[in-house]
Amino acid sequence: MDEGYDVDGLDLSPAMIERARTKVPEATFVVGDAAAPSLTRGAYDVVLCRHVLWALPDPVAALARWVALLRPGGAVVLVEGSWTTGAGLTADETVRIVRSVRAEATVQHLPDAVYWGKEVADERYLVVSRR
Repeated sequence: MDEGYDVDGLDLSPAMIERARTKVPEATFVVGDAAAPSLTRGAYDVVLCRHVLWALPDPVAALARWVALLRPGGAVVLVEGSWTTGAGLTADETVRIVRSVRAEATVQHLPDAVYWGKEVADERYLVVSRR
């Protein structure tokens, strides 16, 4: 799109897909299950998920499916958190999940309000795996 990338996205909610299509009409969005995406294996440079991994019944299996979508050298980028409500995953838990599928995972904590539109008291972070 702006940077020359093709973007495919999916969500289980048809309403969310409609919102995404309105915001980014040049991207391709489909209704689908993030745990078992019906996307082309080996076709993507990046798999990006925001606050999804924590909600899946088998996050290790889902992550393995996401990795299978990547081209050689592709990256997995996960935005996750461990919220004051008790939901979510800690950064350590997410790194363990990623390292069960890939050798490398780095964490960047994201506490700044600029990312969330308000001050946050819970753990929010980015995990990137390039190998």
